[in-house]
Order: sequence, then structure tokens, then C-alpha cells
Amino acid sequence: MATPQVQTVNTTADKAKLAAAVGLVIAALVAYYALGKQGPLFQWLGLLAGLALAAVIFLLSESGKALTAFAQDAVREVKKVVWPARKEAIQMTLYVFGFVLVMALFLWLTDKTLEWFFYDLILGWR
Repeated sequence: MATPQVQTVNTTADKAKLAAAVGLVIAALVAYYALGKQGPLFQWLGLLAGLALAAVIFLLSESGKALTAFAQDAVREVKKVVWPARKEAIQMTLYVFGFVLVMALFLWLTDKTLEWFFYDLILGWR
């Protein structure tokens, strides 16, 4: 079993960037409610501007760079996937529906058989 690697924030500058990003998110929420008298346009502009600035600061931190690298790796891996053709996808979907139908019928018959066995034969309730 592999030991998981835990990544922590080490540098003071990185901690400051993350704290600034969290502070900007809080400030954006406060601005949203504080700008209530100016109208919804200013509320949303204040909220979106604060969140966008917080996202930029987060992406400039080491954690943000690691997240960006992870996302790029994920996109690269998805591009390697060989997707089935339309005909294959339809065939597999029909197989799944057929299997679900057969299993539903089997479980219904099993339920009715057990119901008949216990309630009619053993207990005589019907």
C-alpha cells in the first residue's frame, strides 16, 4: 500500500496569498450585502469582482499552481481515452436496458414466489 503524500503550505508568502484569497471572498460577500441599496447590478459586480480577484490570487499560490497542473493532467488523460463509436454506444445501451429488464422480471418473480410460499403455504394468510 502506497503512503499518501500530504502537501502542506510551507512558505509565509504562500500562506499570505491563501489568506488574502480567503479575505477577498469574505470581502466580496460583505460587498454583496453592503451594496444592496445601490441595486442588484452593483451587488453582483462587487461580488464577481471580489471572487475573480480571489481566484487570481489563489491561482498564483503554490496550491493554485498545483491545482492548475492537476487540471491540465486530467485534460491530457481524457484526450487519451478512446471513445466508442455511435453504433457501439447504442448497442451497449440496449444491452444494459435488456439486462435491467431481465433482472427486474427475475426479481419480481422471485418476490412473488417467496410471497406465495410464505403467506399462502406456510402461514395461510390468504
